[in-house]
Amino acid sequence: MPDSIRTIGVPMDLGADRRGVDMGPSAIRYAGLADELMELGYHHEDIGDLTVANPAEGSHETDETGSITAKYIAEVEDVCEELTFTVASSIEDGATPLVLGGDHSIAIGSVRGSARDGDIGVVWFDAHGDFNTPETSPSGNVHGMPLAGLCGHGWFESTDWTQAAIDPERIVIVGVRNLDEQERAALQDSPITVFTMSDIDERGASAVTQEALEIATGPDGVHISLDLDWLDPDEAPGVGTPVRGGVTYREAHAAMESIDAASIRSFELVEVNPILDTHNTTAELAVELVASAFGKRIL
Repeated sequence: MPDSIRTIGVPMDLGADRRGVDMGPSAIRYAGLADELMELGYHHEDIGDLTVANPAEGSHETDETGSITAKYIAEVEDVCEELTFTVASSIEDGATPLVLGGDHSIAIGSVRGSARDGDIGVVWFDAHGDFNTPETSPSGNVHGMPLAGLCGHGWFESTDWTQAAIDPERIVIVGVRNLDEQERAALQDSPITVFTMSDIDERGASAVTQEALEIATGPDGVHISLDLDWLDPDEAPGVGTPVRGGVTYREAHAAMESIDAASIRSFELVEVNPILDTHNTTAELAVELVASAFGKRIL
């Protein structure tokens, strides 16, 4: 397993529709993240939070008709560029980056940084597909677009700050249960592997996760992206876009326990919203799941 883990906070909520996930990094730290990692024997370094600037008034990306299609895209770009550098630098220093969000748009920076100078894949635990584009998104919220951005799909084909050097055949979404119509069609036409909650119901969380890892893991490992709305809202109430029918507490742990810590190139936790949480339950669960992914076991 890796010897050193470096925590990077990204307190951004500009990619989401509801405020509050900018407080996610603080809530996760407060839930005892550092203690859990050090008890597992890791050297843990927390380098604090990246700076997220307040958006300029009226800031957004527009299409030819002038309608808003990707809110605060310039600010998201700035944060993701800095995160790309920070994640890549952490790996160069021999540390495994652990990124704390923040909304899921930050994954653009996490994945790009992890894929720099590395042959990796991505396993994406999420209730949503995150494969909308500025042309197809019903909301214009960028946290519903990061996978499309990383793959250069749609409008993102013309960007150089979103696309990652990853074969889409090595991207796997696990536990999806809510897709927009055009997003569904785009995923069906893509090389991305998608396991729905029905697959987990039929086969179990461990089996599905193990297959996802077999598909995604490259010579230099895998990036794990864990959106807490992957879990059922009864288990993780503190998320901005809850969807009923998610994985249970034990299924989530079983999935994380299926991960070989030695294969983790980078890891991120996103969409913890303390404003919507109860007694920091979701942040505490996030810490437990990180511990399971990095090697904590019952026996």
